[in-house]
Amino acid sequence: MNSSRSIFLALPGRFLAFVAALLLGAVMLCQSATAAEPIKISRDDTALDLTSTTEIYTNQGEAFQVSTAAGADGIRRRIEVRASSQNHQGDWAVFALANVSEEQLERVIVAPHFRLVGSKLFWPDLGSQRIASITPSEGFALDRQPSAEADVFRITLNPGSVITFVAELSTPDLPQIYLWEPDAYKDTVNAFTLYRGIVLGIAGLLALFLTILFVVKGTSMLPATAALAWAVLAYICVDFGFLEKLISITSSDQRIWRACAEVALASSLVIFLFTYLNLARWHTHLGYVTFAWILGLAALFGVAIYDPSIASGIARLSFALTASVGIVLIIYLGFNRYDRAILLVPAWALILVWLFGAWLTVTGQLSNDIIQPALGGGLVLIVLLIGFTVMQHAFAGGAYQQGLFSDLERQALALTGSGDTVWDWDVARDRVVTIPDISMKLGLPPGSMHGPARNWLPRLHPDDRDRFRATLDVLLEHRRGRLNHEFRIRAEDGHFHWLAIRARPVLGSNGEIIRCVGTVVDVTEQKNSVERLLHDAMHDNLTGLPNRQVFLDRLESVLALASTGESVRPTVMAIDIDRYKQINDTLGIAAGDNILIALTRRLRRLLKPQDTLARLSGDQFGLILVSERDPAKVADFADALSKAIMVPLNFANREIILTASIGLASWVDQQESAAGLLNDAELAMYRAKRAGGNRVEPFQPAFRSFGADRLQLESDLRRAIERKELSLVYQPIVRLTDAEIVGFEALMRWDHPKRGVVPPMEFIPVAESSDLIAPLGVFALERATSDFVHWQQFAGDVPIFISVNLSSAQLLNNELYSDVRAILAKTHCPPERIKLELTESMVMENPEQARLVLDKLKETGLGLALDDFGTGYSSLGYLTRFPFDTIKIDKALVRDTTPKRPILLRSIISMASELDMQVVAEGIESEEDAAELGKLGCHFGQSYFFGPPIGADSVLRLLKERFPLTKRA
Repeated sequence: MNSSRSIFLALPGRFLAFVAALLLGAVMLCQSATAAEPIKISRDDTALDLTSTTEIYTNQGEAFQVSTAAGADGIRRRIEVRASSQNHQGDWAVFALANVSEEQLERVIVAPHFRLVGSKLFWPDLGSQRIASITPSEGFALDRQPSAEADVFRITLNPGSVITFVAELSTPDLPQIYLWEPDAYKDTVNAFTLYRGIVLGIAGLLALFLTILFVVKGTSMLPATAALAWAVLAYICVDFGFLEKLISITSSDQRIWRACAEVALASSLVIFLFTYLNLARWHTHLGYVTFAWILGLAALFGVAIYDPSIASGIARLSFALTASVGIVLIIYLGFNRYDRAILLVPAWALILVWLFGAWLTVTGQLSNDIIQPALGGGLVLIVLLIGFTVMQHAFAGGAYQQGLFSDLERQALALTGSGDTVWDWDVARDRVVTIPDISMKLGLPPGSMHGPARNWLPRLHPDDRDRFRATLDVLLEHRRGRLNHEFRIRAEDGHFHWLAIRARPVLGSNGEIIRCVGTVVDVTEQKNSVERLLHDAMHDNLTGLPNRQVFLDRLESVLALASTGESVRPTVMAIDIDRYKQINDTLGIAAGDNILIALTRRLRRLLKPQDTLARLSGDQFGLILVSERDPAKVADFADALSKAIMVPLNFANREIILTASIGLASWVDQQESAAGLLNDAELAMYRAKRAGGNRVEPFQPAFRSFGADRLQLESDLRRAIERKELSLVYQPIVRLTDAEIVGFEALMRWDHPKRGVVPPMEFIPVAESSDLIAPLGVFALERATSDFVHWQQFAGDVPIFISVNLSSAQLLNNELYSDVRAILAKTHCPPERIKLELTESMVMENPEQARLVLDKLKETGLGLALDDFGTGYSSLGYLTRFPFDTIKIDKALVRDTTPKRPILLRSIISMASELDMQVVAEGIESEEDAAELGKLGCHFGQSYFFGPPIGADSVLRLLKERFPLTKRA
């Protein structure tokens, strides 16, 4: 054991070093690349694809070791290569070549910068410098040959030599690497250069030509097409390497330019599609979507600077999406007969074919060297076809197209444009043909109206069949003339259509009609329009009843029949709805119209076929009763009309009860006209309305003179206002405790030049029923205030007031408040000295409106008196709701001689005192009445007992006598 240890210890140190070297070599062998199999090259090989045999090593660092291919002696050696660039990422490529010929071979190694084949759709490889340097296993590094499109290195292979080449890669991807015979490579480059030059020349001329067309024509589709042409030109300039010849760019800049060219191509295609198809006219949102799309693509130009691959990938996807959306739009618009879409079909079909080829190329399914320049030429061909399409459409309708059509073609186009249907009757074969088929318009199966002319007869209106047949027979018999005929034909849904045929015969050599050709036009709408116009001219639009003119025409016809015998004895009724204006004012015109329609239906149910109901005016109806002759039955019928109108109506959750004033006039005089009979009925109706309404009034001859007098009185009153024939008189109002004058009531008088003094009871109702009551009221108030101011000027500040009466028409007038304020401002009359008197019936016509107006008048300082108190039925209920400060007890209650009189007077006066109101008693006839009322608490009295109405001058003298100590102004 000791001896063996000695032997081991005696081993020389060189053995230990040898073991260490073996271990280090094993480690290095594990970390280095294996030897590549050499590719054999002969003299006849002009081009070899080394891509599949080239081994790529990534992330190997700056120093790379590899085993060489076995040489002629069969020995494999190891070599180490160091990176020549500081930016090297540690990516290497290894391949080996073996010269099996007996002569020296000159070759070039070519690695294209960009290759569309296999570049991918998403995050595509846009290319740049591929190989930084190539180091052979023997000799020096290879010399780089000048080339802007590829990395080219020249090599020389000796006979029988096997050389391993290590390429320092600039990128980890090496899409393609070739070994070319130098002359063959040069010829190939020259051939592609010639092709590219031709394509570039065509693209440039096309872009320039379209730009010139845009300047000349100015149509919106031309700049969009020119933009597409310039984008294609930019793309192939970059793709064909022409851009490097114009400007100096680095290999990294090539990727940016290529991405920008693809973005421009995608953007210009979107703009062209939107502009050419004019998508904004079809839907507004399409314009917004396109604008957002173009903005997104425009943003890709900025993205291309930082990451060209992302920008290029999105651009390629956008181009494919635009082509897909475009074919959908073209198909849809083409089926809608949009001529632009139809003209674009060939060009867009070529785009889809190009897109399919490009997809096969970028995915690597097409991998030859010709496909990339072929796709560039295809883009130019697409733009060329699009340019011809755009020019054809842009210059359509120009002067050069004049004379393109013959007269016959122009007539055919005019007929097609008019939309008429051609009617062709082959008389010899008795066959009718319509173009387009009129059967479709009638809802019939196609071709149903084709065939013999007699086939049309069953579908014609019964009243038109004989006339249609006779018209055709006359045309055939006379062998001349024109067919101009209108008739009705039944459609499949049962409705009749009006058709108008206008045709002319065509004669044969024997003089007989062989054909009849013309047009058929559907004139149903025109016929219906004429019928509607005729109906509207004779009927009321709201109720559909005959109007006044038709009513008079029918009445004339009935009167003509009545004069020939005893069987017809008509009665005319004029029906007017009471207070219909209040319904319109309260519920609105629409509600009033609905109520009239409902009343029309009720009245129609009471009539018999021979009777006539018409709407004469707004709320006035006329009725010709022929079915009843007996006066008693006529009266019963009129009563039934009144009761039918009074049936409650439910509208807007409220119940409405209407009444009517009915005047009737029966025919007794054969000389009477329709207008005279209707006028008599209307006079009777007006008489019923003046009597309070809701009644039937038979006509009496005396109504005619009354009506004439009333019209004359209205005319005279109108002139009296203009000529200032009206005046005011003033009746004193005294204090019952001391018989002192406290005020006057202004009363209007009319001194007619022929009739003398006309009492207010005659002309005030006439004024209220016309538009004269408003100027009368303004006149009375202005004259009274002016007289009061005049009295104050000459009699001093006397403690009196003036009462002026208001009518219901004034109270419901919205301008009353403004008129009162204007008069007070004009006359400078103190408002607290003026009292406005209203009767209870005026207030009750429209309580809410009256309350609003009275409140505003009270705010001005005016006094308000309720006249004729005690004659109504609801004075007590509304007394507290209105701002009255004075009550005037009606003279009928003052003069009452029944035992209840003191009780009623005491109650009224006591109630007024509690409400802080003053009381004026009218109609006092004696000292005893005055004393009794004074004891009951009545403040004032007014009657002829205290003095008759006197003029303004007499009032002034009276005031000077009764108030002599008053301070004069």
